[in-house]
Amino acid sequence: MSKLKTETQNSKIELNAFLHTELEPIVPSPLDSQALAQGDGELKGLKLAIKDNILVKDWPATAGSKILEGFIAPYDATVIKKLKEAGATLIGKTNLDEFGMGSSTENSAFGPTKNPWDPKRVPGGSSGGSAAAVAADLCDASLGSDTGGSIRQPAAFCGITGLKPTYGSVSRYGLIALASSLDVIGPFARDAETVERVFAAMSGEDNKDQTTFNYTYKPVDADLSKLKVGLPKELWELEIDPEIKSAVRSVVDWLSSKGAKIIDVSLPSVVYALPAYYVILPAECSANLSRYDGIRYQRSVTKDSQKLIERYMDTRALFGSEVKRRILIGTFALSVGHYDAYYQTAVNVKDKITSDHERVFKEVDSPVRF
Repeated sequence: MSKLKTETQNSKIELNAFLHTELEPIVPSPLDSQALAQGDGELKGLKLAIKDNILVKDWPATAGSKILEGFIAPYDATVIKKLKEAGATLIGKTNLDEFGMGSSTENSAFGPTKNPWDPKRVPGGSSGGSAAAVAADLCDASLGSDTGGSIRQPAAFCGITGLKPTYGSVSRYGLIALASSLDVIGPFARDAETVERVFAAMSGEDNKDQTTFNYTYKPVDADLSKLKVGLPKELWELEIDPEIKSAVRSVVDWLSSKGAKIIDVSLPSVVYALPAYYVILPAECSANLSRYDGIRYQRSVTKDSQKLIERYMDTRALFGSEVKRRILIGTFALSVGHYDAYYQTAVNVKDKITSDHERVFKEVDSPVRF
């Protein structure tokens, strides 16, 4: 454990992957230990780092923002409760773009995280701290959250495995909200097998999150000859870096060589996904972050004698520039006279994208995505 302490402390200085590390990491309780001794702890001994927008009781939870500096989580997120019960050892909280807004982990109020493979490069984001910690071998696995690529992209940048689960398969209870209709918690690890183990332990229905559904993870059949893989022609027609397109093509060819059936499919509405995302996310962000008003649970910088509007303005000045930008865009999209033209149109596009995918999933097991 002393080696772990030294590594995580050095990481905070060199990589800035961690915002908070525990000198005494959370290990299974005596009652949990009895269950673990009987072989019920599938994650026994696994060192796990947690993105700092997921609540761990009695640990700081900043979401990478000055506005939450000093806030201590009063309860465990559902995923944390499940992972503790599975025997995982929690070692600390990782850095992120403020409230999950960014793709480089340069938008954290506590400084950027560096890529462990090349400190001159970014680790991706917004879950860059979680990805960097795994890539640097500072933990066995970590948790991140994904709203628009925040697990998938840093996993690629850091050369590890990351899983963005299906929305509703993992509880969001205890996740500091960015865009509630898009936010998903998921795992990182250096190999797919560990990602699978962590996901199996953390997934499932939760009565504290009504968007979850009755789901029990089942390992995928290793016989790829039964697999149907879809190639959406609209994605292959996009301007994509030739090296990336070639790498994806090589994976498709490998699947085909193992017996998978490759089928051309169409997702005509997918080309509008990014524009819709850039309206829906800021709109939901604007609504979710309105709670930080200087009165309730986050840090306040004003005196009790100040006027309410002054307290509100001074406190929200603690938001970083990227957060402010998205709040402004979202507030505009939700405003009278613009709601139908922007937000409602984006929601309609999202519904169309959903229906297109439902149709494709009747034809194949999974479409290939870049």
